[in-house]
Amino acid sequence: MAASFALDPRLAADTVLVADGPLSQLRLMDDARFPWLVLVPRVAGAVEWIDLDGAQQRLLLAEINLAGQLLRAQGPVHKLNIGALGNIVRQLHVHVLARQEGDAAWPGPAWGSGTATRYSPEARGQLLADLRQTLPTLPAG
Repeated sequence: MAASFALDPRLAADTVLVADGPLSQLRLMDDARFPWLVLVPRVAGAVEWIDLDGAQQRLLLAEINLAGQLLRAQGPVHKLNIGALGNIVRQLHVHVLARQEGDAAWPGPAWGSGTATRYSPEARGQLLADLRQTLPTLPAG
């Protein structure tokens, strides 16, 4: 599975690795406007959900649930947005965003809304540490 996996260069530029899960890389979108995680299955050539076999689909669903729980553990969440668009980056990846009423894109979609605000190195480092510390305490699947 992972031997021929290569992360799309745009995902590499826009996100930071949080952790490797059983199927996917869990990555933080480098946009301080929204608590935003991205799951990238380490499956070479996967573009659509249907490119995964049943076991991989179930594993990705468990990882999506875990990402949502991880975001909820970081602070209040009014709505979780979950999506796999792929119109710009074809490699299969799933966005999990914690939305707040009144955030930079509320009530519209965050995708393509405005210009990303990168985390400061200190804030990004602290958030990554918090996410990594919280991750093992969450129930699996």
